[in-house]
Amino acid sequence: MYMVQTMRETMPQTPIFPSMLGSSCSGQVQPDMGERCADLVYQDGSLVSGSLEALIERLVPTVDYYPDRTYIFTFLLSSRVFIHPSELLAKVGQICVRQKQQLETGTEAEKAKLKSFAAKIIQLLKEWTETFPYDFQDEKARKELKEIAHRITQCDEENGTVKKNISQMTQNLHLTLSTRNQYQEIREKIRQPVPDKGTILKNKPQSAQKDILSVCSDPLILAQQLTHIELERLGNIYAEDLMQIVSHMDSLENHKCRSDITKTYNLEAYDNWFNCLSMLVATEICKVVKKKQRTRVVEFFIDVARECFNIGNFNSMMAIISGMNLSPVARLKKTWSKVKTAKFDVLEHHMDPSSNFCNYRTALQGAAQRSQSANSSREKIVIPIFNLFIKDIFFLHKIHSNRLPNEQINFKKYWEISRQIHDFLTWKEVECPFEKDKKIQTYLLTAPIYTEEALYLASFENEGPENHMEKDSWKTLRTTLLNRA
Repeated sequence: MYMVQTMRETMPQTPIFPSMLGSSCSGQVQPDMGERCADLVYQDGSLVSGSLEALIERLVPTVDYYPDRTYIFTFLLSSRVFIHPSELLAKVGQICVRQKQQLETGTEAEKAKLKSFAAKIIQLLKEWTETFPYDFQDEKARKELKEIAHRITQCDEENGTVKKNISQMTQNLHLTLSTRNQYQEIREKIRQPVPDKGTILKNKPQSAQKDILSVCSDPLILAQQLTHIELERLGNIYAEDLMQIVSHMDSLENHKCRSDITKTYNLEAYDNWFNCLSMLVATEICKVVKKKQRTRVVEFFIDVARECFNIGNFNSMMAIISGMNLSPVARLKKTWSKVKTAKFDVLEHHMDPSSNFCNYRTALQGAAQRSQSANSSREKIVIPIFNLFIKDIFFLHKIHSNRLPNEQINFKKYWEISRQIHDFLTWKEVECPFEKDKKIQTYLLTAPIYTEEALYLASFENEGPENHMEKDSWKTLRTTLLNRA
């Protein structure tokens, strides 16, 4: 489960500095900021803290200054921890009015500066609406945006391009919000585990059962289809969703009611996919009656997991390994004795949880470096283990305070959080290069999966209980499922 309450409290190994986004990400001093840096603190040329007001000032362009994109991304991402987007928009609007008034002297030189200022404000709003469109989902935020746009239009009323750009920005925002809301409304039908009594109790002929090998017998192709599914689901996760991990935990700790926080449905849906894949793997193994065939299924999934690793799809690989490590599968000693486990041992080595998953993090770093220099989409694929990614964000938040003793915002913390989220957003935008197989994907997404108790019963049916405790569990489970039927 992705829920942060259940995560093991181990420190993430990624350093706070430097950032992989590039040198500009560290918020280095820009010469044209002038006195605007007065309430901002820099360390070795990098912005590390500041008051909220000073950070907002740094966000808003002037005639001679425009913030670098990494600062815009980092501040807009982290600002929601301290201020609601609509309130931030209102403050940006106030700064715009103040600067506009200073430039309205009537001279030709000042008119030119006013036009330049207007163009930069439009660019900032364009980046904001494109990167964090959900900041504008409520009416108050949209009203603030409209007011700022109206003021900017007045800066250059003779130029139709300004109005056109604002209109296009607004249309794109409405389209994006409409599309995202459709995803929220069309709730994914979460596959419910089922106790397939007929199969488990051996009342159904083995030949009548449809299994994974009858749908796809090539581990590479199955790994490619899993990668398709992963990337499609990742596409519905946005930076705002990930930052809610921080915002939501702050609201819980402060006992505040934050009704403005959107439910993290996209995160939960993706987490549900991981759990379903794990349970599907366990189901496919446990439902096979014949040991020889069951051994073949285990070895098949080991090969699939290995292909996922080679692709860079670490999330599917972890889900498969988790499914094979579930107790109903792990207890099948006679089956495992026939399995060539050398490949599985290598996979478990990569996923060894010791030293905060050091081996996995090394592999992830290698995949990330390969992605940065890749010439093809195949080499660009990086799908991290989502549970661990969420854990890292959570613990970066927990081990570093939001504010320093002087009440300034600890911006150094948010450079690193934004770096990790930026990396994730870059990876999720990769276009899947593999040909889509609808038949295989339909099976992966809709094939029946057993409940935990049904898995245990199937496991006991295939390889009988080894001790009194297992015998008692077997009898209880069998009686329970038969009564339900």
